[in-house]
Amino acid sequence: TDQSRLKLVGTNLEMAISCWIGAKVEEEGTITVPAKLLTEFIAALPKEQVDINMPAKSKTVSLRCARYEARISGIDAKDFPPIPTVEEGITTSIDTESLRQAITQVVFAAASEESRPVLTGIDAKFEDNNLTLAAADGFRLAVHKLKVLQPVSQKLEAIIPAKTLAELNRLMADQEEPVEVTVNPNKSQVLFKLKNIEMVSQLIQGTFPQYEQLIPQTSGTKATVDVGEFLRATRTAAIFARDGTGIVRLIATPGGELTPGKMTVSARSEEIGEDQGEIDAIVQGNEAKIAFNSKYLIDVLSVIKEAQVVMETTSPSSPGVLRPVGSDNYTHVVMPMFVQW
Repeated sequence: TDQSRLKLVGTNLEMAISCWIGAKVEEEGTITVPAKLLTEFIAALPKEQVDINMPAKSKTVSLRCARYEARISGIDAKDFPPIPTVEEGITTSIDTESLRQAITQVVFAAASEESRPVLTGIDAKFEDNNLTLAAADGFRLAVHKLKVLQPVSQKLEAIIPAKTLAELNRLMADQEEPVEVTVNPNKSQVLFKLKNIEMVSQLIQGTFPQYEQLIPQTSGTKATVDVGEFLRATRTAAIFARDGTGIVRLIATPGGELTPGKMTVSARSEEIGEDQGEIDAIVQGNEAKIAFNSKYLIDVLSVIKEAQVVMETTSPSSPGVLRPVGSDNYTHVVMPMFVQW
């Protein structure tokens, strides 16, 4: 209990979340109980008031709701790991919707393998009133730039675990107020403050790759297509690319004087057959051929809110770049697959 509220705290030693909920507190108390057991029991109860009681000097909590009652054995709250406080460092606040969109557009591109720990994180660069989030797993790179509501006192770069930001995204679902962020590079910690939730996480030590040089500055072909149609054609082709390679082939063909340009999305498998879809495209430059892993293409097309996307290519062996039309804050680079045309 915390004055007139109930405070719940959970940690896995890398990340800690504190949450306060309204309660009628008759007597202050504190206890540590198994998270999974408590969560599953509460989730199964009817949506009615829950009464929590713990006799003095006891380590057993009784919970009562409607006609359900349970007793959970716990341990002394003093045995719970201390939750770090983050007070020093740089502080700013960020619009929740902007932060949610930024995380959504980069978090999936972080590596899940622990072989290179820095790639399991998201690189966060704070400078003046700008924040740039970037994630890469060696096969793709996602970069999202957004504004913060108050300029930071100094330029700072930190690598935040992707799991932390994915969890933050889930916690922000019902949040409307700006999120307050404090980064303490000396203690290697970051704090996110929501309305009734505080989240502290360790930062990842190391140096993030210089990803700016991975983004091609020129392109031989630019194809502008409808995001929904591109996604549908890619998902359809992906059905035929399931034989382990996951390769979809793209051919962007410029239009003539009277005919529109087009993009062909195809996949073929020696065992199950082949598929080809065609969508309208505005193609600038030469005809282009390139192949991608279908999952990577579906991942990025699924998080673009804008109606159209531009795909920029230089050669079948050079990275492809996707950017939403009408927005200059998101860039996604995908490494090509090598195929026999």
